[in-house]
Formats: sequence, C-alpha cells, structure tokens
Amino acid sequence: MGDGHLKPEARNPKPETRNLKPEARNPKPETRNLKPATRQELRYSYQQVFIASDLARRRLPMIRAHSTQEGPLVWLTACAHGDEVGGIAVIHEVFRRLRKNPLLRGAVHAFPLMNPFAFELGTRHFPLGNEDLNRCFPGSATGSLASRIAWRVFESIRSSAPTVVLDLHNDWTNSIPYSIVDPPPPQATGREAYQRCQELAPKLGLVVVVERADAEDALGWQQTLSASLIARGIPALTIELGEARVINEANVEVGVSVVFNLLEELEMLGPRPKPFQHPSTALFGRRLLYYSDQPCPSSSGLVRFHVRPGEAVRKGRVLARTFNAFGKMLERLRAPQDGIVLGHSDSSVALPGIPILGFAIPHLEPATQEQAESRVELVEEAVPASELPVDPVDGP
Repeated sequence: MGDGHLKPEARNPKPETRNLKPEARNPKPETRNLKPATRQELRYSYQQVFIASDLARRRLPMIRAHSTQEGPLVWLTACAHGDEVGGIAVIHEVFRRLRKNPLLRGAVHAFPLMNPFAFELGTRHFPLGNEDLNRCFPGSATGSLASRIAWRVFESIRSSAPTVVLDLHNDWTNSIPYSIVDPPPPQATGREAYQRCQELAPKLGLVVVVERADAEDALGWQQTLSASLIARGIPALTIELGEARVINEANVEVGVSVVFNLLEELEMLGPRPKPFQHPSTALFGRRLLYYSDQPCPSSSGLVRFHVRPGEAVRKGRVLARTFNAFGKMLERLRAPQDGIVLGHSDSSVALPGIPILGFAIPHLEPATQEQAESRVELVEEAVPASELPVDPVDGP
C-alpha cells in the first residue's frame, strides 16, 4: 500500500524525534552530549553583604558546579587580601574547564572575590578600619563590616559541610607556589581535620610547609579562614601562588593544576596521564617541611640577594648581603640549615629584624631565639653632651 492516505508528517518522520517527548527533542546545550552519570549544573549567584548609603547593594559573587552524582564538596576561596588577585583567575579557569570536563560526582563551590572593597583600591587590608579580612574569621553578623563579610563567607562554607577548602593567596612577587598547613588547633574538635590536612597537602603537587605559632601571634593564626575551619572540624589548606597585584599566567596554571590534583584525589574527576608536580618538590619529595624567615638582617641598609626562589640551599650558603649608603658591606646572611628558598622580599631595603627571605626547611633548630640573642653583643655607648636633653629655663 502506498502512503497517500497518511498524514503529511507521517510520510517522512524524523527518526531522532518521532518517538521522543517534546522536551527531549531540544535538550539543553550543557547536557545534551553528556551521559546521565556526568551531567553537571553550573550556577552563578550572589551573597548580599549590606546596602550602602547610596542604596547600592554590596554583594559577594558565588559560583557552583554540581554533578548529578553525590560525592565530596570542595570549596575554593580567593582575594581575602585585595591585592592578591591571582586566585580569582584560578577559580575562573577551573570552572571554565569544568564546563568542558564535567565533574563525575560531587560539587565545587567558590567565592572568587571575598574582599571587593580592598580589591577595588588594590590594597591588602580592608579600607574601612584597615582590618585584615584573613584575621577576622569566623566573623560576626553584628560586627564591623570586615567581620560581617568574614561571617557571611564562613557560615556559607561551614553550613554546607564541605570535604575540604582551598584558600588561594599570593605571596611576594619573587616567590614559588607552596601549600601551607596552619598550626595545630587548640580545640580537640579540630585534631582530625588537621590530620586530614597533613594527608592531603602533599598530594597537591607543591612544597608543603607547616606553620608554627608562638604565643605572640597564636591568636592571629586562629582567626584565619583556614584555621577557623580546621578548629571546627573542616579540613582547609592555604595555597600561596606567588606574585600579587597582577595575573601571572604561569602561576594561574599551577593553581588550576593544584585544584585538579585535589579533584582527582577525591575521585571527582578521572585521572590525567600525569599528575602535576612542581619542580621544587624534587629535593624533599612529599615531606612536610617547616616555614622559616631566618636569618633576618640586624642592620639597616641595601640588600643584594644571592639566591633565587625555588633554589635549594645548603647550610652556610651566603643568601644575601647588606650595604650602607657608601657601599660598605655590613653583614652576610647565611643559611642556618639546608632548605628551599620560597621567596624574597619585594624590597631591597633592610631593616633590623624584618624578614627578607622565606624558606621551607626539613626540621626546626632548637632554641633558635636563645641562640640568636646569645650572639648579640651588648655595647653601652656614652651619649654626647649635644644629644642630652636640656632643662627648660625658668621664667622670671
């Protein structure tokens, strides 16, 4: 029988749509080429902070990628310090690549710009009150503006019960990327999270330094984002990517590789042919090292550096020399032990006791402060008469 009695649309049916429901004929672009197990949803939204006096809304941007398969939740945060912009680009690039290579399971959330006020002015600290946002956590809903932002960020992360948090920062201009494990938390609730940080950090592909906190700066460390999260049982690591103020594409690529190393470790993405490993790890491998800013200059003058970031140094190596205004050498700064140069100061001005170099070292020298003080020669000098204070002349 011919098809003369069939309806026009039945004579040449479209094979791909004739038995499909209408919504299946035009699938959404972001899901039509994906298997059900790898479907992913991307969301872009804001967290409102406050309304300014001119009625403008001040908000924190958020980005989220969710797989249809349940799994770990990873948070990424950046720009707690307004001049540390590299982490923003890392987050942008991570989500751009997730659009092409969706998550197999789990989710990635991000605050790419935690401190928009300092970012707009290119400053490290919060412009109102000169507060360091990364010393304001966990924050307060009724505190200062910086404290309210810290509270908003902290509660958003804490309430989502994440698997791990990576807080992205930038170090000196002349520095290599490295991971930081915060000092051990005083709270018992953070011990397991701290142990998890020590396990995960070496798998990110960077040199790992474990920070110490003496009595003077212990409170400051406890108020960082990562330390505050660890204290409440959430693993969190700080990633220093080097070179603040401008986007260094090489450092951005390192940051993206670190994030993808973590996602692969958590089986949120399939493995790459070769996991990322920074060349600086060749000397000590995946060992946990310690951060050191010693030696420091004991005089004021001009600094000339003799080592480069990423360079391995041996004990006794001359690291830098200082000179006075006439070119006379004042002192040589030598490595107290073997280590890796993480970076050096952005300035060549030496001031007594101010760090100019950062190192990752394999062990801590005992009683370093006492030893340093024992080498200081105390000399009492007579004050010239011309420099002595003069009693005021009594009036009539």
